This record gives sequence, structure tokens and C-alpha cells, in this order.
Amino acid sequence: MDRQTGGEADWPGREALHDLAACLRFYSRLPVPQLPGEPDPHRAPDFTRLPRMLPLAGVILSAPAALVLAAGWLAGLGPFLSATLAAAAMAVTTGGLHEDGLADLADGLGAGGDRARMLTIMRDSRIGSYGALALFLALALRIGALATLLDRTGLPAATGLVLAASLSRVAALAPMVLLPPARSDGLSAAAGRPGRASLVMAGLVGLALALAALALGLEPGGVAAMIVLGGLAAYGVTALARRRLGGQTGDVIGACQQAAEIAALLGLVAALAP
Repeated sequence: MDRQTGGEADWPGREALHDLAACLRFYSRLPVPQLPGEPDPHRAPDFTRLPRMLPLAGVILSAPAALVLAAGWLAGLGPFLSATLAAAAMAVTTGGLHEDGLADLADGLGAGGDRARMLTIMRDSRIGSYGALALFLALALRIGALATLLDRTGLPAATGLVLAASLSRVAALAPMVLLPPARSDGLSAAAGRPGRASLVMAGLVGLALALAALALGLEPGGVAAMIVLGGLAAYGVTALARRRLGGQTGDVIGACQQAAEIAALLGLVAALAP
């Protein structure tokens, strides 16, 4: 006899698919409909189990940008224009969620002062000079890395883009795992900490995607560099947040993702140096 949940029969992979849909709604502007048997799709994400689907969510979120990158290259637009269009496609898909976190963290830490002042500045919706500089540099580094990858590898650069997007979203869990919330009333405090089973699943799926990237033409040394440098970048942002803020916020997590993604792309570029 089938178990019933919310009037719908249970089926294998049901919860995992619901978690994937929740990831896509939270991390993107994609119009994800409510799935059969799914609770309220507008509920706050449960990060005790949601992270297990982050690697797959990263693949889906980066797919439009990867397709634009490949299409631009095949159309003869050249590395720079193709990479710029891919970055624009990614921004449209994600709504600049993590970029917003990077800018807010840069403004807060750049302004300095005590912990309370920095957290107050980070909550301000306006972007200051430090945030604007951080956004410009992040965009320039991402476009430059993708353009260089296109120049050196051609179409496999699209695989590198997808892998960096996926791995960086897993790496961005570091603050949630290693730090307490910096505020008692923020989203990160309400979301909870990722459970052990969820983290193990995220790691295994990320590893599977890395192996798939090897099969699609990326060099083993490049993939290894992406994993190592992406992880180190995320840990560096986490350590900075611990020292300056005493904990993590959604902005810290967003900045971790951006740092990890850029570091992963730069690692791949360095490993493929002529």
C-alpha cells in the first residue's frame, strides 16, 4: 500500500526532486512550478537537507550560460564577446543573488568599524564604492577566465563553466557548516545547518560531476585545481567572516560562492597554461 503525503502517493526520489525544485526557486529566477505532492513552494528553504541537491541545481542554473558560451563561440563571436554574453546569461538566470552578497560583504568589511556597524552596512540595500569595485572585479575575472578557456580549449570551456558553477555552490556551504549565524534574526539563522547526510550526498554528486567533466574533455589536473582552489577560496572567505563578523550571514555565503567560482575558473586556466 502506498504511503500518502498531502493527498499524493509517495514515489522513489520524490523528496530529492522536491529539494531540487526548492534549490532552483531559491537560487534563480527560473519559473519552477509546484510539483505533485510538494508542500508550499514558497516556504523558506530547509538547509538541513537542501544542500544534497546543490550540485545538480548548479548544473541546471549554469546550463543557459554554457549554451550561450558555446553558441557564441560557434557563431564566430570570439572569446571575449562569447564570455561576456555567457556572464550576462548567468546573471539573468540567477538574478545576481550571490553577486549581491559579495557586494554587501565588501561594503561592510571595507567600511570597517565594529561588528555591529559592519552588519548594519551589509543590510543596506544601497551599493557603496567597495561593493561596486568587488562586482566589477568579479565580473572581469569571470569573463577573462572564460575567454581564456575558450581560446585554449574551445567548446570544453562550457564544461568548465558548468563544473565551476556546481562546485562553487557546494563550497559555499562552508560558512554554514563552520560558523554560527552572525545575527539571530537573519535568513541564515532560520535556514539551519546542513545535515551530515546532506553534505555527504552533495560531495558525492559533486565528485560524480567532476568525473563527468573529465569524460567531456577537461584535463585531470585542471579539474583537481578547480576543486582545490575553489575550496581554499571558500575557506578563506569563511575565515575572514569569522575574524571580522564572528559568524556567517547570507551575504557571506554569497561571497563564498563567488570567490569559489572565480578561483575554480582561474585554477582551470592555470592548469591549461600553454
